[in-house]
Amino acid sequence: MARAHVVFLFLVIAPATTPSPTSAQQAPGGVKIGGFAEASYTGSSNAEGNVVVGRLYDRLHDQFMLNALVLWLDKPHDPATRSAGFHAEVLFGQNAAVIKSGGLDLGNHGDIPHLYVTLNLPTKSGNGVQLKMGRIPTLMGLEVIETTANPNWSEGNQFVYVENFTGLGVSLETKFSDKLDAQIRLINGWDAVADNNRAKSLMARVGLYPDANTSIALLGFLGPEQGGDASAARSGVEVLAWRKFGKAALWLQGDVGTEEANAALPDPSQDAQWWAVGAWLTYDLSATVGLAVRADVLNDEHGARTSGAFGFPANTGHDLSSLTGTLNVRTWPGALVRPEVRYDHSSLPAFAGEESQITIALSVAYLF
Repeated sequence: MARAHVVFLFLVIAPATTPSPTSAQQAPGGVKIGGFAEASYTGSSNAEGNVVVGRLYDRLHDQFMLNALVLWLDKPHDPATRSAGFHAEVLFGQNAAVIKSGGLDLGNHGDIPHLYVTLNLPTKSGNGVQLKMGRIPTLMGLEVIETTANPNWSEGNQFVYVENFTGLGVSLETKFSDKLDAQIRLINGWDAVADNNRAKSLMARVGLYPDANTSIALLGFLGPEQGGDASAARSGVEVLAWRKFGKAALWLQGDVGTEEANAALPDPSQDAQWWAVGAWLTYDLSATVGLAVRADVLNDEHGARTSGAFGFPANTGHDLSSLTGTLNVRTWPGALVRPEVRYDHSSLPAFAGEESQITIALSVAYLF
C-alpha cells in the first residue's frame, strides 16, 4: 500500500455470512442445493428513454425483465473439527450485467458471484477459525446481491454507490462467543477478479450481539481501487445496527468514505469524500404478508460515487435520497411476490430534466 493510513473498524448489523434465501435441498455428500428464479417490471414517471436513472436491477423503464436464475451449492464445514467446505453460486439473467467483476467474463448475462473454499481449524471454544479463499460477498451493508434476501426489492443507494459487491481474496474469520465475532479480509480490490493495480485492499469487521434481538457491527476498509494507480487509497468506515421489536425490525446503517486525489475522480486535483445513512423498517402484517420501508440519503460531496453512474450526469458534487415501500407477499407456496413504490430525489435535474421521479415495480420470484 502506498501511504500509511489508520485502518478503521466499522459496525455492521449481522454476521457476515452468505445469504441462503431459500430452503435448501440435500444432495449426496452433504452438499446443499438451492436457488431462485425472478422476473420483474418497472415503470418511471421521468425515465430517460428506456432508462430508470440511478437504479441497478430495476434500470429499464416500461420493460419486463428476466432478472435472475440463481443456483447455489453449499457444503458447510464443521466448526468443531479440522474440516473443509465450499460455497458456489451461479447467476444467469439481466442482473448479472451490472454486478460482474472485472477479470471474469461469462458473457453479458452470466456471472459467478460467489465461489470460495473454507478451511476450519478447531478451537477450544468449539467455534473454530475459518480461512476462506475465493470470490466472497462483501462484509459491507445490509443488502446483498440476492434480491430475495433483502427487505425491499430494489437495491438502495448505499448498496449501489458506496459498497463493493464482492472481493476475490482470502478471509480469516472466527466467532469468539455468542456475543462477538470478527473477520479480516485481503482482496484484489472492489469487484475485481483480476487486480487492476499493484496493491491489495483490506477490509475488517467486528460483530457485537448484546442479546438475541440486537446486533451491531463495526467495519473499515483501506486500499487503492483505481486501475494502474496503487498510490491513491480509498478508505472508510461503516456502522450497521439491528433491533427486533415483536413483529417489527429496524436496521440503521451509516457510511463515511474518502478517496485520495487521482486521475479517475471528477476533480483529479483534490481528495473526494462521501457519506450516507439509511434506515429499514419491516413489519409482519400477517403470516404471509410483510411491509418493508426504506429511507436513505447519500451525500456524494465531490461526485466520486455517482458522476456518470447509471444514467446520472457527470458532476463534481451530488446529493441523492430515496423513500421505498415494498410488500412481501408469500401466499403462494415457494413464491415471493413484491409490489413496490419508490420516490427518488436528486440535487441535479437528472430525471428527464426533473429533480425527482416516482417508480412502480412488481417482482415475482420462485425459491427452490
